[in-house]
Amino acid sequence: MDIVVQKRDAVDAATLVGSGKAREVAERARELRAGLLLVLNDLRPRQRKNLERIVPLPIVDRTMLILDVFARHARSREGKLQVEMAQLRYRQSNLIGVGADLSRLGGGIGTRGPGETKLEVDRRRINARVGVLRRQLEDVRRQRAVRRAAPHREPLVALVGYTNAGKSSLLNALAHSDAFVADQPFATLDPTVRRVYLQPDAYVRVADTVGFITDLPKDLVNAFRATLEELRDADALVEVLDASSSDWPRQRIAVEALLHELELDRKPRVVAFNKCDVSPSPPQEPGALCVSAKTGAGLAELRAVLARVCDV
Repeated sequence: MDIVVQKRDAVDAATLVGSGKAREVAERARELRAGLLLVLNDLRPRQRKNLERIVPLPIVDRTMLILDVFARHARSREGKLQVEMAQLRYRQSNLIGVGADLSRLGGGIGTRGPGETKLEVDRRRINARVGVLRRQLEDVRRQRAVRRAAPHREPLVALVGYTNAGKSSLLNALAHSDAFVADQPFATLDPTVRRVYLQPDAYVRVADTVGFITDLPKDLVNAFRATLEELRDADALVEVLDASSSDWPRQRIAVEALLHELELDRKPRVVAFNKCDVSPSPPQEPGALCVSAKTGAGLAELRAVLARVCDV
């Protein structure tokens, strides 16, 4: 494996990196006998096509990688539907992008080239499948609405934060539960809700939600609307930050940008720095809590704050 980093004043419209750098990557790939080229940027259809001509390898860009990770981690029927929807929308956007290029294969007035025919077939199949998935996800939303309308439910608290910040571990520590936990990005795709004790005769429901990342692809945001509705119905949010990561300020900006996009930034919010037990110098911020899902430190204070915020 090898890593190539390039700094440019502007992205090359044809190949992303420029033809010279692309040939350099191709030569390095041949030397290493590489089987895959991973591009940590989003590629336009024409850029992908031109790169494939120079580097004869399967090429995976940032969005494709994220979609693949999501597909591997989806466990519930709902999660699988959402991931498939995102994958199809991504394919659809790439088909639209190459349509003009393929249409030139026709060769004359009133003719239809083979590329254009295949493009139309692919579009039709994708549109048909998207329609089926949309109806199935609407059923999911209706079922959620029925559950949300149920009487005498405790307040709902949603855990939000960057992927791998420790939200699932924090849920397990608060609820003494066994929700799936893994030290890897996007281990949680399906919303998990547990009943959590705060103080005598006071309980809340706590929901673990999909982790955020910087510039979460629009296709994923749209596909996971049903899951993110848990946040819209929450009475309060707990923003979980990774105290052990030196990158937490940038991660926080990404989380808050997405909360703003989802019109959730005005909800009551509690900031909790998790993993304080492994942080050499936990961040100090007025009003923020320092907790550890592993050792239990700070959880009593978090319960007390949630009881006050949720008025239970």
